[in-house]
Amino acid sequence: MADAEDVRRLALALPHVEEIDCDGFDFRVDGKGFVWSYPERQPGQRRVLRTDIAVLYVGDEAEKQALLLGEPALFFTTPGYDGWPLVMLRLDEVDAGRLTELITDAWRMRAPAELAADFDAAPDFDTAPDFDAAADFEAGR
Repeated sequence: MADAEDVRRLALALPHVEEIDCDGFDFRVDGKGFVWSYPERQPGQRRVLRTDIAVLYVGDEAEKQALLLGEPALFFTTPGYDGWPLVMLRLDEVDAGRLTELITDAWRMRAPAELAADFDAAPDFDTAPDFDAAADFEAGR
């Protein structure tokens, strides 16, 4: 089970990430968004930023459909996102390893090619921070 702070911790651990000031979370690399809070819109009501749901960049329609069909408990979409390579992720349904993979992959697809290649070439690139370990550290365990 993850939350907005887990997303923040993981996103900010990646190189050259900028956090946009907002009521939820919004992370970009090279000016391109890769994960942000879901802006829920209900007819006749103001938009609400849902910090329990992350919008993730997934690269293309094929990947989007694979995630939606393969893991419907984790991912969903809405008509407003038709045609966009984005999925919504239910944070309370995702584990640490999967969240790390999803955020890192989204970052990799949006980062400049040279930055992503340098990141992938680093000897410890596969040891992205695990939010459970970070939480244990903060709790003094």
